[in-house]
Amino acid sequence: MKVVIIGGVAGGATAAARIRRLDENAEVVVFERSGHVSYANCGLPYYISGVISDSKALTLQTPESFWRRFRIDMRVRHEVVDIHPDKKTVTVHNLNTGERFEEGYDKLLISTGAKPTQPDVPGVGLDKLFKLRTVEDTLQIHEFVEKNRPKSAIVAGGGFIGMEVAENLFDLGMQVTIIQRPKQLLNPLDYDMATFVHAKMRSKGINLMLGEAVEGFYEDGDGIKVSLKCGKVLKADMGVLAIGVTPDTHLAKQAGLELGIKDSILVNEKMETSITDIYAVGDAIEVKNSVTDENVLIPLAGPANKQGRIAADNICGGDSKYLGSQGSSIIKVFDMTVATTGINEKTAKKLGIDCDKVFLSPMSHASYYPGGKVMTMKVLFEKETYKLLGAQIVGYEGVDKRIDVLATAIHAGIKAFDLKDLDLAYAPPYSSAKDPVNMAGFMIENISNGLLKQFFWNEVEDIPRDGSVILLDVRTPGEYARGHFDGFINIPVDELRERIGELEKGKTVYVNCQSGLRSYIACRILVQNGFDCYNFSGGFRLYETIMNDRVAAKVSMPCGMEVK
Repeated sequence: MKVVIIGGVAGGATAAARIRRLDENAEVVVFERSGHVSYANCGLPYYISGVISDSKALTLQTPESFWRRFRIDMRVRHEVVDIHPDKKTVTVHNLNTGERFEEGYDKLLISTGAKPTQPDVPGVGLDKLFKLRTVEDTLQIHEFVEKNRPKSAIVAGGGFIGMEVAENLFDLGMQVTIIQRPKQLLNPLDYDMATFVHAKMRSKGINLMLGEAVEGFYEDGDGIKVSLKCGKVLKADMGVLAIGVTPDTHLAKQAGLELGIKDSILVNEKMETSITDIYAVGDAIEVKNSVTDENVLIPLAGPANKQGRIAADNICGGDSKYLGSQGSSIIKVFDMTVATTGINEKTAKKLGIDCDKVFLSPMSHASYYPGGKVMTMKVLFEKETYKLLGAQIVGYEGVDKRIDVLATAIHAGIKAFDLKDLDLAYAPPYSSAKDPVNMAGFMIENISNGLLKQFFWNEVEDIPRDGSVILLDVRTPGEYARGHFDGFINIPVDELRERIGELEKGKTVYVNCQSGLRSYIACRILVQNGFDCYNFSGGFRLYETIMNDRVAAKVSMPCGMEVK
């Protein structure tokens, strides 16, 4: 059996190695158009700033190492320019020599990945406007920075790559501006959770231009100029395009394969395309969202590696199946960690899913052990069924552990309230006896059995201020004095039992504290004294972060201002 693989990196290289482990006699040829067949593309931004100091560390395998270990013919700088399913051949262009030749196959695997999305505006392709997808792209940016020592940079795009590039350019001492068409960074987050990321970026001095669209890039002496739709003009010494990726599937389209979203390749659960003996994996394919069963694009390295392994199994006669992508992701934002899994609230609403949520702000480990920090968690579940839908966490240490537990729970089909029963490891330096994931389960259980009713940050302004309800803040007087909701009276939770007579019976009570914990305790006191009570989910800390973000967005760079 002869297998030809188009593209290396995550999916293609993984499949090649797996095929060899399953079939010692298979002939495997990999064509990769870049100069590196297997590289750490997720590590590319960190080479720019020198966090990863050796460019060789980005290269996971070389053609020589693949041959020594697996006897696989890895050919870099070879671009497949055509697929001929009828003849079972591909046309290959040797980019070093210019030679073109045909290569036959018994099985073909397409792992062409995705390419940086290029906006349809003037100036794309300017010398000082870079993209970041391959090792070559990284080396180009690194060389430019080393040679020219730029003092300012504009990053178009606030997704994973854009955020990582912005941080690494900032670490080199540059003034950095991020332009993002949506009104928030990191679209997998809901806006309320993204505000913590905005606050971190602004605290570092990074300019955020959210809800802005680029109209064009222009040369400007030794730098570039960027015009925005609203009329703003920005100048910088360099720019980076990071507005997303698009499936690189022109070969599949020419070959007549069935295509899906954004011309992605349609595959079944065995990674088979619409043409016999042709498989596809990675960022080039359409997948099922394992939470919603919707067709989606999820260009992440983890799924690509799994898909490569599954395709290899089936190429070698096995019966492996891909169960879909959940979209679990994590990113470092300076000293902060941001992680998501499953779907967010805006996606649930778009799909018509009747969802509920809890916010909580637990410590990363036992509060009495030094060094603990608060993390903010948002856990989504479907009403009635209590199916877990997704989770978002913003914090510091311990975020990765909790998101992985929640991702596993979603994959396993655990009910949201059953998070309380997970037996998770505890020692004071690592967690609390009630782990944050357990705490989310306790809260959701309280909702399921009627012990907890909630209201949320976007409902605060709609609560009546005409005296028909009671608005109660149960924080300390000092906390209350530093900021509170209009119309809320202050009775600290520890004084509530003695002062409960100050509250008029028969009126619904809306209760707030800093994080939602003390207000829940207050609600339990009030309910057992005959009051109908709603707890403010997420607390004043969440609300204050969101309101501060809105103020910062309004005052940042008035329209028409020229930024240098």
